[in-house]
Amino acid sequence: MSTPCKNLLLTGPPGCGKTTVVRRVIERLCDHRLAGFYTKEIRQQGSRVGFLAVGLSDVSTVLAHVDFHGPARVGRYGVDLAGFEGIVRKEFGTPEGAVDLLVIDEIGKMECCSRVFAEAVTRALDSSVAVLATIAAKGGGFIEQVKRRADVEIMPVSPGNRDALPELIIPRLLCRLR
Repeated sequence: MSTPCKNLLLTGPPGCGKTTVVRRVIERLCDHRLAGFYTKEIRQQGSRVGFLAVGLSDVSTVLAHVDFHGPARVGRYGVDLAGFEGIVRKEFGTPEGAVDLLVIDEIGKMECCSRVFAEAVTRALDSSVAVLATIAAKGGGFIEQVKRRADVEIMPVSPGNRDALPELIIPRLLCRLR
């Protein structure tokens, strides 16, 4: 039996539960040295108006918001590249030997507006550190390049399997941790 890839990518359509799986894995692996970020919706009066990037070192920033006006846009959301890149530099800048698992939620269109992010993801996937990431089901360019890498394992997430996935993923991740 071959050794599993150290880079595990969760994929599926928006709203399928990728972030839910990631957050449950983070909670269960809290005794390990984790770096990275997860995303969280910002809601006002029942409507989604943006996304927060929450770093695992207790820093966060608004990643995108309907009220942001600037050149980086995805749909109705403006992306705050400077704020997001600050989290990326902090979370991805941890020395390789000081982290057991790097969590990236998500490799998607908003995040890929940042060249700093794309370069950091590439370095992380090339490093010896295990990576758990979510990745958009659709998308070309960098998203497609990441999915085509020989050193990634892609696992689909759906509303039907998202509750069971953390229990399947955690043992596999523990085998990958240095």
